[in-house]
Amino acid sequence: MKKHLLYILAVSNPFGYNQAMKNIKNTTFSHKKIEIGPESGYDNYIMAIESSCDETACAIVKNGREVIANVVASQIKTHAKYGGVIPEIAAREHLDSINIVIDEAFAQAKETCGLNPKDITAFAGTVGPGLVGCLLVGLNAAKTLSLVYDKPFIGVNHLNAHLCGNYLDTDLKPPFMALLISGGHTQIIDVESYSKQTIIGETIDDAVGEAYDKVARLIGLPYPGGPRLDKLAQEGNPKAYILPQAKVDGFNFSFSGLKTAVLRLVKDLKAQYNTEELPQNIVNDLCASFQETASKTLAKKLKKAVEERGYNQVVIAGGVAANSEIRRKIFDFEKDGYKVFAPPMKYCTDNAAMVASCAYFNTNTFDDIDVEVFSRVK
Repeated sequence: MKKHLLYILAVSNPFGYNQAMKNIKNTTFSHKKIEIGPESGYDNYIMAIESSCDETACAIVKNGREVIANVVASQIKTHAKYGGVIPEIAAREHLDSINIVIDEAFAQAKETCGLNPKDITAFAGTVGPGLVGCLLVGLNAAKTLSLVYDKPFIGVNHLNAHLCGNYLDTDLKPPFMALLISGGHTQIIDVESYSKQTIIGETIDDAVGEAYDKVARLIGLPYPGGPRLDKLAQEGNPKAYILPQAKVDGFNFSFSGLKTAVLRLVKDLKAQYNTEELPQNIVNDLCASFQETASKTLAKKLKKAVEERGYNQVVIAGGVAANSEIRRKIFDFEKDGYKVFAPPMKYCTDNAAMVASCAYFNTNTFDDIDVEVFSRVK
């Protein structure tokens, strides 16, 4: 089974992770050693910045769980008229918003608990994966803050951060089995500890979020398609159309066949009704049938992984974890005695609070302030 170095501590250390048992960081100028994390013995306040796609976010989190400040500037309205995110426009909007969200986060922290910038323990930023131009804005801001205040800099993997969204406002601790579902990734991850996380299954083609967006476009839904499809599915019949579930070995997924099946079905229905715009009840049934198949596939694989590994805790994370039917099916695991965790909606989509939590809990983070952004998991 393939193991991504971004999720499991390896013998080699090509990316410059901190692999010590304790999470020791150095301040950027004075090079003073500072221990960060659950074993540090003092309260950690980490400010993090997230700008991997179309949200400019800044947050301050105490001890990886208590959100002191949380600010998100969304670009959904900007990109809606284009039918998707335009990287160059997104990067420019990040530049316009970055100082505003940082100032607002500091203001919230001051008002909430009297916290000042000098009280921050460390500054964190998303390194990747994501849109390169967008990542550069947030990461350089985090690096600059760490230099200005002589605090440690912590680079965070965006996918690790999504998992850590489940630590916010909860008492969740590893081990657990996690389903990470987003627009670009669909993975089942065996989380043995805060720093040891192994991918045991992933999509071999489309991510589930990508499939949602493509199917939404096929049906004629505007951007962002996934949430709109979910809403319409709640008005439709999930058994109206029988769609295929891909038969993939192990814990891997495939959604390209499901997407193609919907494409053919939409063409047939348009021909049947002799129209380019299907009746609303048909659209609702298409959404419900697609969602039923996709969510059933995810739940089935995750259940298999949990049973095989013997865990009693299950976690879902990522933007698609906000989907109503996927959440319902995973929370149904509780009927079999499992404890299920999912972030609140505001921590499912991209946010900086999850990045701050990741910087606190994980030892497989980037220590080098010269670390460069990356667009894809290496």
